[in-house]
Amino acid sequence: MSDRFLPFAEKMRADGLSEAAVRAFEGNFRALERNETGLIAESDLAPVTQLPVAETLPAPAEADLLPLLQRTVVIKLNGGLGTGMGLEKAKSLLTVREGLSFLDLIAKQILHLRAEAGGSGVPVFLLMNSFSTSEDTRQALSVYPGLGTPEDLEFIQNRVPKINTADLTPLAWPANPELEWCPPGHGDLYASLAGSGWLDRLLEKGILYVFVSNSDNLGATLDPALLAYFAESGAPFLMEVTRRTGADRKGGHLAMRPRDGRLILRESAQCPDEDQESFQDITRHRYFNTNNLWIRLDHLKRTLDDNAGLIPLPMIRNSKTADPRDKKSPPVFQLETAMGAAIESFPGAGAIEVSRRRFAPVKTTSDLLVIRSNACRLTPDFRLELDPARDGVPPEVDLDGAHYKL
Repeated sequence: MSDRFLPFAEKMRADGLSEAAVRAFEGNFRALERNETGLIAESDLAPVTQLPVAETLPAPAEADLLPLLQRTVVIKLNGGLGTGMGLEKAKSLLTVREGLSFLDLIAKQILHLRAEAGGSGVPVFLLMNSFSTSEDTRQALSVYPGLGTPEDLEFIQNRVPKINTADLTPLAWPANPELEWCPPGHGDLYASLAGSGWLDRLLEKGILYVFVSNSDNLGATLDPALLAYFAESGAPFLMEVTRRTGADRKGGHLAMRPRDGRLILRESAQCPDEDQESFQDITRHRYFNTNNLWIRLDHLKRTLDDNAGLIPLPMIRNSKTADPRDKKSPPVFQLETAMGAAIESFPGAGAIEVSRRRFAPVKTTSDLLVIRSNACRLTPDFRLELDPARDGVPPEVDLDGAHYKL
């Protein structure tokens, strides 16, 4: 451990963070020390032109499905607040349709799936909450006793120190110590699973398959055909991707790295300015990451063990100010990772093209307007999907975020 990192390690341990969290952050800090920007040049990758298509997959036989569900955990990423929409609570508590919130619909999705599986309590269900969303979420889930005890349905996402850009020291902000910390991105899934003990607990229960997605994506339910495909493939990691449209041109895309043939994910923050035109070319880079991922827990455990307890993920460096509401406050770096970027860490990882029905995220009030409109519909199994009349293309809505808040 470099001497420069020691103050960060001490700060994180004093905060009660796990050694897995410390190691993951050290990996990102070392990349920052080496002046790595995390940028991926267009010249270092090639477009992906063809993938298997999920809609052609056969449904598994009923006799085969229950054994698969018994070895599966569904994880929802639920650490985000709705601050971008003027909220100071978990975004998943936003009302979506018919008086139901994201969290209500997720709970109903899981209960519906369990009922379809014969009421046996499978698959296992977990939320990755943050320090900011845990209490509100547990209270909201208390009305669904069929899911289990709220406290047993979560593990907590880590948080990491902000870094002074001037000297790469931990930010000290006595006026509001909470501002000294920031979220590490959803790439923290792996360190949080390991550091919380849930990785080992799940493996001890015989759980082998993970389906993970964002809590604001109500199209991302556990699809039995995809589960069966993933299990049969033997792949360690599978990313659901869908075709980019004009509305997705700034979102992360799938690519192939010619030097080793591995699939990689490039986010907008990892694209050099001079490559933005090709990054946003939806005919060249036609697939984007839905953030619906399938992961084999035994392979995850092995990869962690082989890499000193961390998944080597590309570091994403964000330049911010210490107080996001005060642009004159000291400049800081916030380091994060994307969980989908782990696709490059698993030899044999794959991707599959899915319908737009499996991707209906809500990041802005514009997105919220779309899912509340008649462009979307709620299915009997509590999925939110585009109306078929839209032919897979969502409406483009652009509300002024400075005025349209909740």
